[in-house]
Amino acid sequence: MQHINRKILVIGSSNTDMVIKTRRFPQPGETILGGEFFMFAGGKGGNQAVAAARLQGDVTFVCKTGTDIFGTNAIEGYKKEGIETGYILRDEQLPSGVALITVNGEGENNIVVASGANYSFAIKDADNLLPVIRDAAILLLQLEIPLTTVEKIVAIAKKTSAKVVLNPAPAQVLSDVLLNGLYLITPNETEAETLTGIQVVDADSARLAAMYLRDKGVQHVIITLGSKGAFVSIDEFEGLVPAPVVKAVDTTAAGDVFNGALVAALAANRDIQESIVFACKAAALSVTRMGAQSSAPYLHEIK
Repeated sequence: MQHINRKILVIGSSNTDMVIKTRRFPQPGETILGGEFFMFAGGKGGNQAVAAARLQGDVTFVCKTGTDIFGTNAIEGYKKEGIETGYILRDEQLPSGVALITVNGEGENNIVVASGANYSFAIKDADNLLPVIRDAAILLLQLEIPLTTVEKIVAIAKKTSAKVVLNPAPAQVLSDVLLNGLYLITPNETEAETLTGIQVVDADSARLAAMYLRDKGVQHVIITLGSKGAFVSIDEFEGLVPAPVVKAVDTTAAGDVFNGALVAALAANRDIQESIVFACKAAALSVTRMGAQSSAPYLHEIK
């Protein structure tokens, strides 16, 4: 019987999220009393790795943390989730990444990130990752580490059989060289506009943005549209995949859960349409809970 490679490699950021829940966002210069405080493991890379692992993905995560308590706690957390952490890098000089998040009464968030060691993840670090990239069936990346490093990792991956999935967040302009040959890209509306110059407000504008990206050599495009679901442009299907209707408590990391769930489903050999429906369900479940990694659902909950 043929062995199917199901290995998922996530390369990206690891942060500690410090969250305050409050009724409304403060105005500039204003202090608001009466918020609840929570501390969660976060960072887009970490969130996506945990989301995939909880859905029974075989996940290796590569990031760069400081040697401080935040970094040590983060790595312990990944190990508890069953994630392979042997390739995680530590920076002796810089602190681990942190994010300060305010969540209002509607579940909307404001986020400020201090990247710390995430931003010392350098091209020379990427050069050492060839063995683990070569081993992967799917490679998932985001843009919370330096873009030059992402470009180097993608260039390495394109010489292997790994399918490269790029979640282009936070929004940045990307080169044609980086886009050409990507297996899949998963921007939200804002990120799609940054990439294409097309304002995404509905299915028609999402279709135009998706066509732009496919013309650049991206094989499959999924534009996530929050509570509306996702606009999908693949060879087999083009159109909107609706999201389940839920009451949002905290939308932090919904996109990360979507991406982690998507690669978990693809690695489990589900077809791409089925994988997208699965990812929409996972993301919808995640917004009904507080936190980033802590909000990622388990497989039995989606079923």
